[in-house]
Amino acid sequence: MKQQLGILGLLFAVGAATAMANSAFLDSYNLGNVAVWSSLCIITSIGMAFVIITGGIDLSIGSAGGLIGCMLPFLLVSKGVHPVLAVAMVLTVSLGIGWLHGMLITKVRLQPFIVTLCGLLVYRSLARSLSGDTTLGFGNSYSDLRWLATGKVPLFAGYQLPVPFFIMLGVALLAAVFLNLTVFGRHLKALGRNEQAARFSGINTDRMVIAAYMICSLLAGVGGILLALEINSLQPSSFNNSAELYAIAGAVLGGCSLRGGEGSILGVVIGATVIRVISNSINILGIPSQWEDGIIGTVILAGVVTDELVHRWAARRRVMSAGKDAPAPPAT
Repeated sequence: MKQQLGILGLLFAVGAATAMANSAFLDSYNLGNVAVWSSLCIITSIGMAFVIITGGIDLSIGSAGGLIGCMLPFLLVSKGVHPVLAVAMVLTVSLGIGWLHGMLITKVRLQPFIVTLCGLLVYRSLARSLSGDTTLGFGNSYSDLRWLATGKVPLFAGYQLPVPFFIMLGVALLAAVFLNLTVFGRHLKALGRNEQAARFSGINTDRMVIAAYMICSLLAGVGGILLALEINSLQPSSFNNSAELYAIAGAVLGGCSLRGGEGSILGVVIGATVIRVISNSINILGIPSQWEDGIIGTVILAGVVTDELVHRWAARRRVMSAGKDAPAPPAT
């Protein structure tokens, strides 16, 4: 909880500093954009969090989300598939990607890094082949479907919240309930802390790992669909590039330990929002875009270093506490 408060403080500090430097940060249009991009980042970061909690990693979600996002306009515009069926088909493919990753990791015993790195390359290639490397889009059609990404819900004083925000909120609430109030969540954290102990206690660890990767890929697909509907102009070679890096950053900054076994959905929501607010602040303040990746990378590094130092400090405190509580040796 303390780490979440610290990240929340960082979020407010960055927002306040940017608003004081340039009042355009608080403009309703800019805040709406921040809400959209933060929501998309949060959705993919939540999926990444499930995998990181197991002690794994998924480097492919940017390419997987790119493939899913490219498949949707291809099916709708090029093949004339009904929108509901098209969305169902691409989400099924997304689940299939996660299932394949989980099977290769649990049954073939390949390292998650290798499996998902290969996926990163393969899915990007498939997206480019699917479209013949031409730009994809929805044109002026499918306005009802595009409302999921471009729609606005009015609030007050001219402020509006985008529909993706409410989709993100639903995903976050479901994920929080799933992780904190179900047997699945307890087993997932137990798996991340010690896989061998979890297996010996009767937990089907293979099934847990497969489920985690399926959730991750599904949410990557949801993020890819919303992004495709939002920008309406997809270049397969670059669409959704680096999404995996932002997702990892959001999850780690939000308190998910790369050791596994730790993480909260609230922390991920705050961490992913910090990443997008920093990115927006760089643009608002006119900082050269060349510095964006460097600044975000520094923030991620600081978060990982802090996580490591906190764990060392906590371990030292536990050792000292155990030493104090130990019974004194008998007098001779």
